[in-house]
Amino acid sequence: MTIALILPAPPRYSETFFTSKIKGLQAHGYEVVLVTSATSDTFQGCKHVKHPKVHKSFFKQVLAFILVYISLLPHIKQVLSYCSLERANKTTFKRLVEKVYINASLLKLKADWVHFGFATMAIERELVAKSIGAKLAVSFRGYDINVYPLKNEDAYKLLWKNVDKVHSISNDLLQRAYALGLLETKPYQIITPAVNIKNLPVLRKRELSAPLKMVTIARLHYIKGIDILLEAAAKLRDKQLDFIWEVIGSGDKQTEERYLYQRYRLGLETHVSFLGKLDHKSTLEALQSADLYVQTSLVEGFCNAVLESQSMGKLTIAFDKGGLRENILEEETGFLVKDLDAKAMANKIEHVLSLSDREKKTIQQAAIERVKTHFSLKQQQQAFVEFYTT
Repeated sequence: MTIALILPAPPRYSETFFTSKIKGLQAHGYEVVLVTSATSDTFQGCKHVKHPKVHKSFFKQVLAFILVYISLLPHIKQVLSYCSLERANKTTFKRLVEKVYINASLLKLKADWVHFGFATMAIERELVAKSIGAKLAVSFRGYDINVYPLKNEDAYKLLWKNVDKVHSISNDLLQRAYALGLLETKPYQIITPAVNIKNLPVLRKRELSAPLKMVTIARLHYIKGIDILLEAAAKLRDKQLDFIWEVIGSGDKQTEERYLYQRYRLGLETHVSFLGKLDHKSTLEALQSADLYVQTSLVEGFCNAVLESQSMGKLTIAFDKGGLRENILEEETGFLVKDLDAKAMANKIEHVLSLSDREKKTIQQAAIERVKTHFSLKQQQQAFVEFYTT
């Protein structure tokens, strides 16, 4: 069986979700072909194919069109099938010429499955799988379902019609996809993110002492609740709590400046630090030294950072929204905040700090054991093998 995995770029070393999936499928005898954008990066873990490049220069683009179309001649049957499907979907001739070009790498494939790693990547490519005689699969992640459709209504209408099986990282995302038009009769499988326990840093016991250190890993985007984070920090400061709150992640310049101004306006320069985007190793090192991990997201598909935090035995707090309630077991492996506001978050942080050492240790150990038992890479790999065979 051959599976074509479509991603925006080759997985980096730290992106265990996709690299683990590829290795697991290969270990079970499947051939995996990775298809990405026209990037200069390469991937050595399997055959790597790249989409044709879109050039700014008119002459370079015309030449590229000619070369790509010539390369499609041995695959004329698939191209004609694709054109027929697109024309039936009322695609204009001009747009059809463009779509054959951007989908050329896929039209040349001999695959049993075409699997888009993100739902947004399947847009404008919904009919390719059928034209080459393959099944179409798509994965849901937070941005695909919680953000993109807000400004792109009915963006997945054609995808819902043609997809053969869906993969969601949480039940919450699956239910939201149904609300967006996905038929409940479509086959699906929920496969959560997993943690490579072996690659986590060696943990050292950290005694709670002033100042308290909290860590949040999130890109600087409104949906990550950074406004609430800053307001909660102000409330904790007003209660005379001695703390440092590190935020790991970046955003666009305008958003970063807005949060910096909000931090200044609230007088939190000595309490809240924006560290920017760090590599995975540095991020884990920062998390290792934390007393608490706090996720202020308004909604999450699942959240890898929250899972990694629990795997490292960190006292973890998040809002009870989206897939986070599937990630954290309230008062068992971490803590969920019902009300989506700064006061509720600040109160929950105070509550966690007030727990006895015995209570904290019980929750920390339960979190570690649950991740080991239910969120291992081996389990994830086996789940993906089942995805394509059931």
